[in-house]
Amino acid sequence: MRGPGIGKIISLLLLLVILVLGGLVWFDYLGVINIKPQLAPLYRLLGMEAQAGAVQPSGSPFVSNLDDDRFAKRIEALEFRTEELDKRDSDLSQMEATTTQIVQELEERRISLEEQEKTFNNTVKMYDDRIVNIEQQVRYFTGMTPQNAVDIMLEMDDQDIIDILRKAGELGSESMAAYWLSLMAQGEHADRAAQIQRKMLGKPASTE
Repeated sequence: MRGPGIGKIISLLLLLVILVLGGLVWFDYLGVINIKPQLAPLYRLLGMEAQAGAVQPSGSPFVSNLDDDRFAKRIEALEFRTEELDKRDSDLSQMEATTTQIVQELEERRISLEEQEKTFNNTVKMYDDRIVNIEQQVRYFTGMTPQNAVDIMLEMDDQDIIDILRKAGELGSESMAAYWLSLMAQGEHADRAAQIQRKMLGKPASTE
């Protein structure tokens, strides 16, 4: 039983040796390796002479050429990678500049909106303060004699008088406002009273 098994093993070993030697001879022929001195006995045994034509010239072996090619490809890949990184860096710089510009524009808009809001709030406050002031003046004039109230009002601008008369009507003192206007129409201020009345009829309420 052991005899056939040992024979098979020996046959396989011989076949492996033949394949290895054949591979070495083939690589030596292609110039990948140079083992002609070591294979010279085998060539002589087979009645062959080592072929020297396939061997690369001294100083530039095929293996060295392969290494040079690999090195050149690596250099080329590194250069391409460097160019790609430079392009990305340029794109990022451009994006950063654009983003900075957008941020500046947004900041300017924010400041502008804050200024507009501040102006609006100041205007509203002035309007509210004026309304409060007019209401106080109406109460003040209502508490004194009508002629004294008219004398003081005639020292004011037309728009202030109009606002006071209208506010008096809003506060339920329409009859008093009409009486003040009738007193203004008497005597030397008749033209002005007529002018104030025309403004009240032809111009909407204003607190300018």
